[in-house]
Amino acid sequence: MAKAKSTSKRTALAKTDNKILITGGTGFLGTHIVRQLIDSGAKNLRVMASSVPTWMTDSGVEAINGSVTDRATVADAVRNASAIFHLAGKVSRDNEDAAAMNKVHVEGTRIICEAAKEAGVRTIVLASSSGTIAVSEDEQIFDETFPQPVDIISQWAYYASKYYQERAALENFDGDGRKLVIMNPTLLLGPDDERLSSTKIVLDFLGRKIPYCPSGGLSIVDTRDAAAAFITALDKGRHQEKYLLGSANMTFAEFFGRLERLSGVSAPMLKVPKKLAVAGSSMIESVFKNWGKASPVASKEVEQAEHFWYLDPSKAMEELGFVPRDPQETLNDSIKYLQESFLGKGVFK
Repeated sequence: MAKAKSTSKRTALAKTDNKILITGGTGFLGTHIVRQLIDSGAKNLRVMASSVPTWMTDSGVEAINGSVTDRATVADAVRNASAIFHLAGKVSRDNEDAAAMNKVHVEGTRIICEAAKEAGVRTIVLASSSGTIAVSEDEQIFDETFPQPVDIISQWAYYASKYYQERAALENFDGDGRKLVIMNPTLLLGPDDERLSSTKIVLDFLGRKIPYCPSGGLSIVDTRDAAAAFITALDKGRHQEKYLLGSANMTFAEFFGRLERLSGVSAPMLKVPKKLAVAGSSMIESVFKNWGKASPVASKEVEQAEHFWYLDPSKAMEELGFVPRDPQETLNDSIKYLQESFLGKGVFK
């Protein structure tokens, strides 16, 4: 049965004349979506990014070089497209990057939605973040029915911009049989994060650059599993619905313990009370800023690590057939990739 279903999917993708556009298709998640679509037999892919790699174009992918904030480029990108995976974004924990993130996430999404409506695009699958829903000061586990914690996420420019990105999409892509599906993956891990947009925490652990163990907790998901869920959402996702994607919730102590057992690198033993950690990081950052130097700690990252990012992915499992792999496999593959691609190259010098 599984083989027949796979063959049917490849045939359907191959016969589709209209383009499937992937904005930000060269990023960590985008790369895996493109690869899985190609492996499924898709011949109608168009990737929009600042630069599209040769392996994609050699595989028949049409390249559109440019930004989602440029209306002319976007108008060209959505031409003859039946569906869009909108993944383009900017990841930063620095609130000084707020304007740049709002420009890409909010303005860029509005431009994409308006151009898509004009071009007759029927479906958009939007990449947001679990952080627009699942974050708290305790160990509560959230699902999509919970009110968005605006009071918390408004402290951090990245998550605030993703919250307003969702609103921009909901307001600008509706009606006339259109479908907007919002995907909310948690921390993406796994191989092939060339830009270290998500896996830097693992690299910092391997490089012994994490000085203490935060008191909060995180959630992780394999980017390969998230990519599969995004592709399924194209057909099975429901209009204006959100889908949390995660494979495991764990405290930072548990997370670092797993990394220690898999890598042989000792986990940080130092524990600092939450208030002291937050206040101390802000003070250190302020001092280094006054000196005109880069701070060894980022206060916003410390604040976030003192919160809990736990989620329940049941909705995605039930409606999208989301089946996350064992997190040990994800962590092991992340470690192996980072060791082979970054460590030993003087990355911490």
